[in-house]
Amino acid sequence: MRMVPFLCLLLWIFPAAAQQKALVAGPMTGSVELRDAIVWLEAAPAVKQAAIRYYEKGKPASARTERYTGKLGKRYNPIKIQLVNLEPGTRYEYEVLLDGKVVKRSAFTTKTFWHFRRPAPDFTFLTGSCAYFNEPAYDRPGKPYGNDSSIFETMADVPADFMMWLGDNWYTREADYSSVPGLEYRAHRDRSLPVLQRFLQAMPHYAVWDDHDFGPNNANKSYIFRDESRRVFSDYWANPTFGEGGRGIYTRYSYSDVDFFMLDGRYWSSAGELPDSINGQPNPDKKMYGDEQMEWLKNALLTSNASFKIIVTGSQALNPISIYDSFHHFPVEYQSFMDFLERHSIPGILFLTGDRHHSEVVKLPRKGNYPLYDITSSPLTSGVGGVLWGNEKDNPYRVPGTLVVTQNFARISVSGPKGGRRLKLEFMDKGKKVLGGFEVSQQDLMK
Repeated sequence: MRMVPFLCLLLWIFPAAAQQKALVAGPMTGSVELRDAIVWLEAAPAVKQAAIRYYEKGKPASARTERYTGKLGKRYNPIKIQLVNLEPGTRYEYEVLLDGKVVKRSAFTTKTFWHFRRPAPDFTFLTGSCAYFNEPAYDRPGKPYGNDSSIFETMADVPADFMMWLGDNWYTREADYSSVPGLEYRAHRDRSLPVLQRFLQAMPHYAVWDDHDFGPNNANKSYIFRDESRRVFSDYWANPTFGEGGRGIYTRYSYSDVDFFMLDGRYWSSAGELPDSINGQPNPDKKMYGDEQMEWLKNALLTSNASFKIIVTGSQALNPISIYDSFHHFPVEYQSFMDFLERHSIPGILFLTGDRHHSEVVKLPRKGNYPLYDITSSPLTSGVGGVLWGNEKDNPYRVPGTLVVTQNFARISVSGPKGGRRLKLEFMDKGKKVLGGFEVSQQDLMK
């Protein structure tokens, strides 16, 4: 009889511990714009109602509530709630309500309304790829492939305006990618890990995928669960959009005076095993991005007035001597795009890529035009690659001082006056030590 009052006392003293079980992962802000924001979270199967109560920082009396209207009670319940009618450049605090109880508090800041009013704001973002979280029951025997995941705790402490994930954001195993429940399990399990939670709340997050969070190693358009994989990916990220017509995950994101063209290098990709050329001629049947996506990208670039136009994609794009997945191994599509850039003299192009299990900056000279740069950031936690012993050990296209062969992430800052903007890159380890760097100006990327 006396256990009930005692239990009530425990729940009063430790409310977070009692309620936390309802919240599996998050909250995480995704697409944050001038007047709206998307909050992502995953709720437990027992949860029947979910909502977000939000208000300008320091003004809880003005709170509004947005309720989740979708279906709950499933095995996994990743949900997104859009907060609307916000004010630009404003800090908002919010509470996650599950079954009417506050289980987590967090905050975000809407974008500054600088257009036609003031100089473009300086900003900083983080980026990286290849996050493998060990799970011995389903990992391959032997030395664990995943390394120390505390790098995410470090990243949570690095001031930044957002995080751009570059693919292989989780790794499906043999036990995962042979079924839809397996794909769902991997995204759910890895996203719910405690080591990630503070980082997810620290800043907005955006993502593209590569083969391991799409399906098997080197997966391509033949993957039988590609549409189901797309659904899982879109369930666990809060990008502005995910492709067009229910196909692919490509989208465009802008921050200050920089546009990010986030590509899908898997959904339409031909098998990498197809030959690059046939009888000495480029193979017209081998494509990485597909006609629909390339048509979108070209038109999007032509309409962009951004100081830097960053093409984000999972695999390297410009490394001429790489034998691995790279845009240049799809020569007809690649050359068509290079000709397009040349024909239209589009300034400010940079590539931001992952996949390779080392970080570097590749510089591709162009006759009569500015060079193109490919910034590769990898790995966050996965094993490192063999670049020190392979054919790329002394890659002549690598910018000196940029090779990093250990766990790392990238911090990229954009600053400077109009017409003289500069992009600064630093590769950092989990101790915040700078391991390599690179800087380029807006003027460097003009013909």
